[in-house]
Amino acid sequence: MGSKGENNRQLIVEAADQLFYTRGYHQTSFRDISDATGIPRGNFYYYFKTKDDILNAVVESRVEVWGEMLHACEEESTEPRQRLLCFSNMLTKFEDNIVVNGCPIGTLCSELAKDERNLQEVSCAVFSLMRSWLVEQFTALNCPDADDKAMDMLARMQGVTVMASAFGDREFIHRSLSELQVWIVSQTLS
Repeated sequence: MGSKGENNRQLIVEAADQLFYTRGYHQTSFRDISDATGIPRGNFYYYFKTKDDILNAVVESRVEVWGEMLHACEEESTEPRQRLLCFSNMLTKFEDNIVVNGCPIGTLCSELAKDERNLQEVSCAVFSLMRSWLVEQFTALNCPDADDKAMDMLARMQGVTVMASAFGDREFIHRSLSELQVWIVSQTLS
């Protein structure tokens, strides 16, 4: 694929990512993506054979973006507790989108879990990346239950995004983030 082809493919992935987030996977059609990109629908098949192929590309892109954000937390500090605090600050970094649309990762996983288990497993890749990274941080804090702590932290953050979106409540994000950060700080080093 040449440079124009790579650019078109990237445009499709970016538009699909935004549409899957704001409208949902099932509510987004090839036409919607075509309208958002200006790329004729018939040309999509040059880049993607199916909508599921687009989903796979969207998830790959999200994994890459989140990998970079996790790396940024690692660059910010060598101390695992500080890395966890950096990660938790993602709630405020994405506050505007969270209040309107919830979590892009959680909403997609929830939507696809209802009837498309194989697609739900694909959509869960970002959560898997986060979980592994969080386990590394809690392990570095000598927590014997590092995986449980990682899941607890992900669950807390997802709960915050769901409730903040449901009630359009920014203050809930800030209050919950403060409580989460107190919890993070309370995790002991042995």
